[in-house]
Amino acid sequence: MRAHLVRVDAVIIQAVIAGALSFSHLHDLASAAGQGGWKAWAYPVSVDLLLVAAWRRMRGQQRAGQVAGGPRLWFLVALAASLGANVATAGLLDLDHVPASLRVVVAGWPAIAFFGGTLLAHTPHGPETPAVTDSPATDASADPEAAPTAAEMPGRVSLPAPSSDLEPVPEIATEPVTTPASVPAPVPAVALPPALVDRVRALADEHRSTTGRPADPDTVRARLGLPPSMTASVAAHL
Repeated sequence: MRAHLVRVDAVIIQAVIAGALSFSHLHDLASAAGQGGWKAWAYPVSVDLLLVAAWRRMRGQQRAGQVAGGPRLWFLVALAASLGANVATAGLLDLDHVPASLRVVVAGWPAIAFFGGTLLAHTPHGPETPAVTDSPATDASADPEAAPTAAEMPGRVSLPAPSSDLEPVPEIATEPVTTPASVPAPVPAVALPPALVDRVRALADEHRSTTGRPADPDTVRARLGLPPSMTASVAAHL
């Protein structure tokens, strides 16, 4: 436990030191480019916030299985701004005579950061795919005691047990029972995660309190953004 706390403290201290140095370099560069007063202090905050926001949005879209090209682009832009300020203040640039091109970049940064932050804030969040556990059909096949009996299997007729005498049992001609092609096989209900079950029940209670009628499984499933195949799973918890 103590070793874990030591590792966490070391990471936090390292992050604070690196953040303070980067903050100071961005402030010095903005001040040298003509942005004095409170504006010089606002530039490091803008760059670091855009960097963190782009990183979190990129990771969230990657976990949801979505393409994160936009957040990755703004993450690289903020990283280039932070890294460029750190390198520029390392003695490679005369802060008393800043080039005009750098002044233009520093002056135009607020518009760039505002545009990138707006796009990141309005990027739609995709619904996360719920974790699918083993279906009842799989569990039944794994448990030999839960295997269907002959009476439950379509197309088969159970024969009576042979008597104690040796009289032959007449064979019964049976015909396989075919299911019409127009009737689809029922889809087994898939177990839902506890968090999703709580959400289903909350929506059902809200619908009942608003309309006075039980909630429709298709309506609850559509509001959760689940595929149509999950209707039976939703209905099992209503």
